[in-house]
Amino acid sequence: QVQVVESGGGLVQAGGSLRLSCTASGLTFDDYAMGWFRQAPGKEREETSCINWRSDITYYVDPVKGRLTISRDNAKSTLYLQIDSLKPEDTAMYYCAVKKTRYCSGSSLDEYKYWGLGTQVTVSS
Repeated sequence: QVQVVESGGGLVQAGGSLRLSCTASGLTFDDYAMGWFRQAPGKEREETSCINWRSDITYYVDPVKGRLTISRDNAKSTLYLQIDSLKPEDTAMYYCAVKKTRYCSGSSLDEYKYWGLGTQVTVSS
């Protein structure tokens, strides 16, 4: 049974940093690209970043470029998201997701097959 579990969220002040982690079990981790999504209250879930199976291609949406760094450790079946210079508008539930393929083509939710339950990030001004 596949399990995807996020951790590392919390309450931080604007300008601070957080490192989110996501462990995936029950699958061959390096068979899949991985992504981070976020969903703010009243808004749709949106992809923020994606990393392909061997970490040589990463993708970030424009609002977060330069502040987010996605990385992975295939030996530990773990995905990371470093978020720097946090802003109140970064407040959201952050979700880790397993892509259907090894590659970061396409950013819609149905490109992903497994999801975690999320970790809350709250940024105070």
